Amino acid sequence: MDELTVPTTLPTTTSTTGPVAVPSRDELRDHLLRTRIAGDVATSRENNLDHYRSLANRDPYYLFGLTLAEGWAYRDVLALMAKSCGVVADPAHREGQDTIDPDRTIDALEEMGERIGAVLAAPGARLLFATGHPTGLLTIHLALARLAVQHGARLLTPAEGWSYVGTGFGRRRRIRYLGDVAMLDDHGGFVHTHDPTPMEAMIAALEERPDLVVADHGWAGAAGEAGLPTVGFADSNDPALFVGEAEGKIQVTVPLDDNVLPRYYDPLTAYLVSRVTRAM
Repeated sequence: MDELTVPTTLPTTTSTTGPVAVPSRDELRDHLLRTRIAGDVATSRENNLDHYRSLANRDPYYLFGLTLAEGWAYRDVLALMAKSCGVVADPAHREGQDTIDPDRTIDALEEMGERIGAVLAAPGARLLFATGHPTGLLTIHLALARLAVQHGARLLTPAEGWSYVGTGFGRRRRIRYLGDVAMLDDHGGFVHTHDPTPMEAMIAALEERPDLVVADHGWAGAAGEAGLPTVGFADSNDPALFVGEAEGKIQVTVPLDDNVLPRYYDPLTAYLVSRVTRAM
């Protein structure tokens, strides 16, 4: 989606000039609403419903590498997204504003923090990080990757340099790592992608099984489909990971707008890191 234009006056917890203070739950909720990471998000109702129909029709682009059980009709997907993400539950609401419930976002962040903390508490933990959102969610992944290394974890970086020509872009793209976070490179630039194929290549190249995958989009879907313990982030128009969580293939899916300005994720990241540390 397009980036949002929001007020530049932000709470002190969002400062990127130094360490970011950990917000309270109420402070984080206010920040999520103010920056529209949650609450009245930029993704339209029309876009959300279109993607839910596409998933129900098993369009591969919207499956993120997951195979789903029978029974996920359009209304089932909408009902799940209302429960897990906080979009408007009324199927008669077909256009205009849609929402993400900030308390669902925070609840899922807390659960994700518990999962990551439990893994990092064990000696010799192995983690794998990947993102299809280098202009947004990368900042969260980098912070978590640094935290993992600080606590003695090894970050796996399989298939670095592996390349392919996928559908829709017609030229070769390759896996590259920044701060041990995998992304897809297109001629020198990291790109947005939903494609599960790069993660499938990474899984095929693994020499040892990760204890946890932290990812989004097709990177998370492919990992969950392969049976790897996986936690991830997803927007309100990306229902696949929520369905994967409902089916037990994804451990935790955090609902949030995945393309606001990177600095707006600072308080969310600080809150998540604090939950990870507390859980260790």
